[in-house]
Amino acid sequence: MLFNSLQFGIFFIIVYSLYLILNHKWQNRMLLVASYVFYGAWDWRFLSLIWISTILDYICGIKIYESIDFKKRRLFLFLSILGNLSILGFFKYFNFFAANIQKLLGLFGVSVNPNFLNVILPVGISFYTFQTMSYTLDIYRKQMKPTRKLLDFALFVAFFPQLIAGPIERAKNLLPQVLKTRKVTVEKFLEGFRLILWGLFKKVVVADRLGIYVDAVYGNVHHHSNITFILATSFFAFQIYCDFSGYSNMARGLAKVMGFDLMVNFRNPYFAKNIKEFWQRWHISLSSWLKDYLYIPLGGNRKGFLKTNRNIFITMLLGGLWHGANWTFIVWGMLHGIYIVGTKIVQAALEKIIKDKKRNNIISKMLNTLITFIIVSLAWIFFRAENLNDAFYILRSIFSFPEYLFIEGVALGHITYSLMGILVVILVEYRSRNNTTGDVLQFKSMVAQWAVYYLVIFGVIFFGVYGGEQFIYFQF
Repeated sequence: MLFNSLQFGIFFIIVYSLYLILNHKWQNRMLLVASYVFYGAWDWRFLSLIWISTILDYICGIKIYESIDFKKRRLFLFLSILGNLSILGFFKYFNFFAANIQKLLGLFGVSVNPNFLNVILPVGISFYTFQTMSYTLDIYRKQMKPTRKLLDFALFVAFFPQLIAGPIERAKNLLPQVLKTRKVTVEKFLEGFRLILWGLFKKVVVADRLGIYVDAVYGNVHHHSNITFILATSFFAFQIYCDFSGYSNMARGLAKVMGFDLMVNFRNPYFAKNIKEFWQRWHISLSSWLKDYLYIPLGGNRKGFLKTNRNIFITMLLGGLWHGANWTFIVWGMLHGIYIVGTKIVQAALEKIIKDKKRNNIISKMLNTLITFIIVSLAWIFFRAENLNDAFYILRSIFSFPEYLFIEGVALGHITYSLMGILVVILVEYRSRNNTTGDVLQFKSMVAQWAVYYLVIFGVIFFGVYGGEQFIYFQF
């Protein structure tokens, strides 16, 4: 069930109606059943994977907490990590590694024929495995206590608003909200409504419309020139942002109207003035997860300049691999690793050369923001391209001599609407760029508030693209 579908709308109305009349205990039981129904609508067979992760980490969490012996604590932590990564690795990466080992051995004249898996990737598997692993890791670090309420813990794992594509919630934030009585207020309902409305606008009015042009170009790269690649790549930068942040907005909004507070996953990333700041604003739940559970355990910035940069590069490389079993994602992660390390080196050199503090003026900030957007967009080529050959072809074309503007099967009016959608998103989010809640549609004036509601709803109804387009991050 997609958030932008009539099926989900009916589903949520039923769930929310029951939620409002039940007490806390039965709210949780009903939400757990609803979450399993929601996930089972994709493929009920994969519910077994969620149950395995739930039971495994529930038991390991208690055993880690109860064990006095250091070796036993490490054993149960190892079992939790091994179990979750084995599920993730088997379904997501088995075919990728098997195919690449086959090619590698072929270079040495060794012929092997591995048995490839003929299964689809379980939706949301990367998100809920990371979420459950953070639970046992936090218990191991003595940052929280485990819960002995299995059904409530199961709801933490499978909570349907953020089950499929995050945010990747930490147990110490979401689990206490599951265990305690929640209060639905008018303020929370309205904030949730605004988040849902803005997320829906970004998804159906902006992202899905941009996707038509992006798919036409990236789906047939050898029939296009550098100008169309520049436009399509810029469009994809906004498509993936509006698609993913739109989902996060809706997930937070759906949770908010039920009294839950999920973490903010995006804070205007394209206003970032450098690549480090970009990752402090983009997919915050993943970047903070990688920082806390990978970068810092590797040593963080505690062991000198070279090892710090090594740790950054490894973290970004594995962050790229997390997104998918394809060399394009690995190169995308490597590029961001190179960006971050390169930026650190350049900034350190500039600080020694340039002493003028006035260089941080408005023009300098705008230039830095533009440069950051350009290099992020160039990296998006590898994220979107079907394979490395297509990605490098697009890169070569972009830096070649400009040719004709060729648009296959996409009307000029459609491109105009796409540009207008991007402009609306930029203006709305720039206005509220210092808002830490992500509630960008809030106005003090009641007249302005309702005018905005009507305008956004009008845009969704008359300019939205409706065809059941799946959210991009569902594939991860």
